[in-house]
Amino acid sequence: MSHPMARSTKTMGKSWSAELELVGASGEPVDLWRTLSSHGVADLPPNAFDEETRSLTTTLALPRGRARTIRIGSGRPGFALVEAEAVGARDAAVLTEAARQMLRLDADLSPFYEAARDDPDLDWAREGAGRMLRSPTVFEDVVKTICTTNCAWSATVRMVTALVSELGLEAPDGRRAFPTPQAMAGAGEAFYKDVVRAGYRGPYLRSIAGDVAGGSLDLEALNDPGLPDEEVAERLLAMPGCGPYATAHMMMLLGRYSRLILDSWTRPKYARLRGRKASDKTIERRFRRYRDYAGLAFWLYLTRDWVEERPI
Repeated sequence: MSHPMARSTKTMGKSWSAELELVGASGEPVDLWRTLSSHGVADLPPNAFDEETRSLTTTLALPRGRARTIRIGSGRPGFALVEAEAVGARDAAVLTEAARQMLRLDADLSPFYEAARDDPDLDWAREGAGRMLRSPTVFEDVVKTICTTNCAWSATVRMVTALVSELGLEAPDGRRAFPTPQAMAGAGEAFYKDVVRAGYRGPYLRSIAGDVAGGSLDLEALNDPGLPDEEVAERLLAMPGCGPYATAHMMMLLGRYSRLILDSWTRPKYARLRGRKASDKTIERRFRRYRDYAGLAFWLYLTRDWVEERPI
């Protein structure tokens, strides 16, 4: 099915490209680079960023055990350009929709922008910041989030890199997609202990993958906007390895922004920006005006300096 904000899909020889209009559900602008670089987990394999061209390359799993690599970057003004090689019409539709989902182009952030209008610390975000890049599946985001718990970032990179390189479907260019639940469930304990070196997370990852592969756990259902935030949080907390931090992080990636991610990075960063330490209650009070978008406002306040503010 074509989408009204996806234009100019082209197939030339073995090359394919499609344009996605960078506007949100209410016509609000979308800052492509801030979306692509919106959080650290977005930088984990199979994703790779090019700071020079401000583009993202990633490899996506396709039906029937195949994978293809796409590049998402700037197109003509107001559009993102999605490109790939050796893609037929059916796969092109799947890849286009996956790119749209990853960029959250169907989200409506206009209520957040309205709240930021009178906030001198966040009025800049109204130019198109705020979309949190998500993975093609909730399963991938859950696994990556669990791999960030109680460890250095280098360990997170090591774990996710091992999962992708050893279990992911291979694309024609040699890059690999994030592994399917079936592939992760089929890997033995020794793999998680000796190859991934996941530590205590290994059994959790195997258990979640097994439940998803077996059909007893439907993580993709968490994308249902009809589910109340509290129910989504309860389902996340019920999973092994998904504590309060991981739940707050996943809620953000699911587009549920009311919870602040308060951890060993966000608290010190807030203190540096404010010039003094603050209690969690004080931080929460600062962003209370944003209501359902309080966590998003907090995150953007902390990460404004991640992107050099220059014209593309």
